[in-house]
Amino acid sequence: MLRIFYHTKYEFVRWWRVAAGLTLAFLAAGLISFAVTGGVNYSIEFTGGTLMQLQFKTPPDVAEVRSALDAAGIQGAEIQQFGANTDYTVRARDEKQVEAQDAGAEGISKQIASALDAKFGAGAVTVVRTEAVGPKVGAELRTGAAMAMLIASFFTLIYLAIRFDWRFGLAAVLSTTHDILITLAFIKIFHIEVSLTVVAAILTLVGYSANDTIIIFDRVRENLKKPHKGETLSHILDRSINETLPRSIMTHATTFSATLALLLLAGEVIRPFAWVMAFGVVMATFSSIYVAGPLLLWIEGRWPRLDDAATARAVRAGEAAAAAPRGADRVSAR
Repeated sequence: MLRIFYHTKYEFVRWWRVAAGLTLAFLAAGLISFAVTGGVNYSIEFTGGTLMQLQFKTPPDVAEVRSALDAAGIQGAEIQQFGANTDYTVRARDEKQVEAQDAGAEGISKQIASALDAKFGAGAVTVVRTEAVGPKVGAELRTGAAMAMLIASFFTLIYLAIRFDWRFGLAAVLSTTHDILITLAFIKIFHIEVSLTVVAAILTLVGYSANDTIIIFDRVRENLKKPHKGETLSHILDRSINETLPRSIMTHATTFSATLALLLLAGEVIRPFAWVMAFGVVMATFSSIYVAGPLLLWIEGRWPRLDDAATARAVRAGEAAAAAPRGADRVSAR
């Protein structure tokens, strides 16, 4: 069935303005969400505190749960339904409660369990899991996660600089940065809790997006070495994307199917990871075609690899790029 995608001649690059508009609109929505509701929703792992997943025998009244915790001195706890109407999570992230984790990680969780047993009766509430993190550990995990993302991006840049001409490498890195920013906007807009599993998903997407762009750029480099009879770089890009289209469809379809299975069947704990991965697969596909390619065209137009100095000056002046960012009309192979 996928044979229908062989020898296609779709003009992908011409839609770069539409793609840029969609990207800017989504980023603007993310910035508005930051301005209105504040920063991202960090998990207990990063903020410190206590998280308890509870299972009630009968659906509880959330107001009664909160009153029981308030009476026990657990002020400002977050109580959320977690799947079924008998499953709830309780997050105690008050500053004093977070500091109490240093004295004993199990102290707050035992206090919560005792308060609920006193309110609903012994055996009415089952503690499914408990996570307790002190403030120092939370800060270290947050710093470590940020460092992991920066290091992964740095080594990706080094690899691309060695494997490709710097113009290709710069376009690929900027495209991957675009994916990270869009994914962060997605996380904020949909209030996804940022945990270590979500950080793992973002790091996975860094490699996935870069690899997807490299596949197309590698074909572009091969086509540049062939006689191209005066084709512009935009035409070569379109041809390269079409030539890799069957492989891209197969890769993205199988990856998205796996993440969709996690999203639908894996349960609440893994769902944030699955959401980020599913969105990231779609965004990596989008950026490798509509972001990386136009960026390469712009970079080639700004710093063209041309033997003819007069043509190079014309490109820089914009005379040979009336429909920017199509860039130079004459492109030489590296």
